[in-house]
Amino acid sequence: MPASTVLRRTLATVAALPLLALAACGYGSQAKDDDTAQVAAGAEKIDGLDSVKIGYFGNVTHATALVANQKGFFQKELGATKAKYATFNAGPSEIEALNAGSIDIGWIGPSPAINGYTKSGGKNLRIIGGSASGGVKLVVNPEKIKSLKDVKGKRIATPQLGNTQDVAFLNWIAEQGWKVDAQSGKGDVTVVRSDNKVTPDAYKAGSLDGAWVPEPTASKLVAEGGKVLLDEADLWPGKKFVITNIIVSQKFLKEHPKAVEAVLRASVETNKWIKANPDEAKAAANKQLETDTGKALPADVLDPAWESIQLTDDPLAATLDAQAEHAVQAGLLEEPDLRGIYDLTILNKVLKAAGEPEVDDAGLGVK
Repeated sequence: MPASTVLRRTLATVAALPLLALAACGYGSQAKDDDTAQVAAGAEKIDGLDSVKIGYFGNVTHATALVANQKGFFQKELGATKAKYATFNAGPSEIEALNAGSIDIGWIGPSPAINGYTKSGGKNLRIIGGSASGGVKLVVNPEKIKSLKDVKGKRIATPQLGNTQDVAFLNWIAEQGWKVDAQSGKGDVTVVRSDNKVTPDAYKAGSLDGAWVPEPTASKLVAEGGKVLLDEADLWPGKKFVITNIIVSQKFLKEHPKAVEAVLRASVETNKWIKANPDEAKAAANKQLETDTGKALPADVLDPAWESIQLTDDPLAATLDAQAEHAVQAGLLEEPDLRGIYDLTILNKVLKAAGEPEVDDAGLGVK
């Protein structure tokens, strides 16, 4: 039986549903359309589509989408079908956009993918590929916390109640034998739910002793004098765990498989290019970040953040399943049926054509 998950607990927890949906890298709910894609002369439309609408976050954990946009990989594969983009600050808004048809395909974290799938009764989306692993760290004030046991009794931030990092931290706390009430965050450790965009300032002001956060927030804390006490990757087999997936609306997948294949082919090509050209890729991602968010990351934040992210075509399905089980054990979620959340058929076709090994859905694929 797959260890899987989604929200439970009467009306109080129903109200917290958007919290689980907040992506690991989400900072709000504004979306921005980009209609500047250039189509090559003589190119043909795919599936008769005028455009494919792609969503992602303006964050280094979505490096594949950032670089594919900036370097034109999506447009190259889509031909005369125009690649259009929308950038998001939070998981709930991207899921809403997918449900409304405002985007067709999106890069998103594991928690909102799980939440979106289960809230729709398994009818709105599929995870069709992976994008990134890692990039989550426990950063602390080295004057107050010198070892892992010193975390007890301290104030540690996570991005939001029930989000991916919040669940991971609660699970880690339980493994230490400490007790914390998941809803209130009170106990042997005080878990402070703090928006990633304000956490560095709260840390600098002394109201936080540390934070379990994704990049680039972790590197921003280090730039403020924090110390990395633990890299979450060290807690996972092979040091890999999903931080970003690729999702598609089931309607779009059914009606336009060739367009989905083109986007996945672009994703695989982009990841290969990034690995072969790391410095150029990092600069391209930062240039797209500046376009999308209005501000590029400084080198002392970008460099360590980029280094901690592993790009992967593999959705690392078994780790999403484990993350779900951690949420169940924390008391935030109850086990739903996640079978069918993955459809890796087209991705494996693309990987095979590229001479790459196929990837596994951990028993959670469409039958």
